[in-house]
Amino acid sequence: MSIATKPASLQFDRIQFTYPGGKQIAIDDVNIDVRPGELVVLVGPSGCGKSTLLRIAAGLIIPSSGSLIIDGEDALKLPPEKRGIGWVPQSYALFEHLNIAENVGFGLKMQKVPKAEREQQVAEMMKLCRIEEMAKRSVRALSGGQRQRVAIARALAVRPRVLLLDEPLAALDPQLRIAIRADLEELLRESGVTTLFVTHDQSEAIAIADKVVVLRNGKVEQIDAPDHLWNYPANEFVAAFLSNALIGTALAVETRVVKFADTLRCAINRDVEIGQNVKLALRKDNFELAPDGVAARIVFSEYNGGIYNLKVQTESGVVIPVSSVEELAVGTAVMVNFKKDTEIAVVGV
Repeated sequence: MSIATKPASLQFDRIQFTYPGGKQIAIDDVNIDVRPGELVVLVGPSGCGKSTLLRIAAGLIIPSSGSLIIDGEDALKLPPEKRGIGWVPQSYALFEHLNIAENVGFGLKMQKVPKAEREQQVAEMMKLCRIEEMAKRSVRALSGGQRQRVAIARALAVRPRVLLLDEPLAALDPQLRIAIRADLEELLRESGVTTLFVTHDQSEAIAIADKVVVLRNGKVEQIDAPDHLWNYPANEFVAAFLSNALIGTALAVETRVVKFADTLRCAINRDVEIGQNVKLALRKDNFELAPDGVAARIVFSEYNGGIYNLKVQTESGVVIPVSSVEELAVGTAVMVNFKKDTEIAVVGV
């Protein structure tokens, strides 16, 4: 069920925001295009500018320069209430003196939507968010996941062109986060609304996004589809932050082949000069314990639900991440090699 008459496009065009005084740049020349109906996730460490971009889109912050375009229209010329934005803050900001149905219908009431139409839209949104049985309940009686659904239903009830979600899962405990995350993605897909979603959780971003925007210090480091971002990070920061990769150095022996850990050879994802040292993003799923590999010893072992995450060190001192279903003690001698047909991302030279 699409809740928007027409999902909107959203464009940040060379957006810059400097805090008063001009000494600290919070957003630095950011360009992001969000297509109609797309779910785009902003991710990065604390203070990278994720929530600031959301607040700029919502009209709560005026950028120092640049343009904000919603469906081809200069949104910076519009007051917040005219932008067609639905906003779900991290706190959810529910009204405890109102019941659930009254919370969901609050924005419609402020817009002076006639009562009959308002009640119909509230019923539709409560059904979409699977909270229709809670209409008369108090906010105080709700769990964290239920509060989230009420907040989203309220934001969707006004038929927004764009929905903004500021860390909507942050207040939930880890086990509940995973369960609610799947439900939330399903709800957003069903609604059809263009969504900009902020999180600091890398796995959350990879799991739900059509497109991920990785930010650091107010700048965009990479924008990409989740699978491509995971396999081909643009630089060392993205590799380390998003996929927990180790950074290793290899020697280019062909334009797209490198030699690593003295003898191991592997394909890489872009052309480099022969004889050049390059930096690689190395993940445990790139490697396997294999008899045709290089000799190493286990220097770290961690059990992770049926899999042992290992780090092994070669005789030349190179550390390699790898996994094993078999328990192997630190100090055990092993052989390690790249998995067949592996292509490694170059993240620096």
